[in-house]
Amino acid sequence: MTEDTIKRRARGLDRAFDILDFLKEIGQPLRPNEIASGIGSPKSTVYELVASLLERRILEPVGKDGHVYLGRQLYFLGQAHLRHFDLTREADHALQEIVSQTRETAQMCLLNGRKYTVALMKEGERHFRISSDIGENAPIPWTASGRLLLAHLSDDEIVDLIDHDDFILPNGDRLPLETFLREIRQAGIDGFFSFDSVADTFTHCFAAPVKDPNGVAIATLCIVAPRADAKNNYNDYRRVLIDSANNLARRINE
Repeated sequence: MTEDTIKRRARGLDRAFDILDFLKEIGQPLRPNEIASGIGSPKSTVYELVASLLERRILEPVGKDGHVYLGRQLYFLGQAHLRHFDLTREADHALQEIVSQTRETAQMCLLNGRKYTVALMKEGERHFRISSDIGENAPIPWTASGRLLLAHLSDDEIVDLIDHDDFILPNGDRLPLETFLREIRQAGIDGFFSFDSVADTFTHCFAAPVKDPNGVAIATLCIVAPRADAKNNYNDYRRVLIDSANNLARRINE
């Protein structure tokens, strides 16, 4: 295989992942020409890749108008991943324990490239439910977890990672970079971060890091609680969350 062939196949693989990522972000079936416009790739290339992904059941046809969407083969691949991914399996138990001790909604959160995502969630044992869309990407600066997941990076690496517009908060204010970096450094020292959610006006978010053997946060465990309850139970929630994150880290690093 020539070097040009290797590079061409690598570019095709990159574009195939662009197609999958774009469909995930849009959240609905699209025609190949719509996908091509969305990812900025030639239509001929996208049509060829879509055909290949359909053949492998990575994509599936939807309806009779040429729409395609993420296929069931991805589900089976995901299940295979879960069976062998200790973090996900162990985190599910950790989240259930957090809920049983606090009655609040508990989450495991990760970085997804340049964004933040909720990977797992257990809803709280309350009549008033707080929930998030699992797998939906959000700007890192909007999150308590983001302060912990970036703590191992240098200031320059953080600036390079985050899109400039992601510092614009939901209310239209811009989060100063200096404030964000200062909070990251303090969160790294404390092994914990919490704040009133910037995405709504009624919840408070707690986050604690799950670290690998090198001390890098590979995930966070989080509690999302109504602000009044978070204030009244702050120390208990903080203790439960940090203990749970540390226990999870020990189990997956053994």
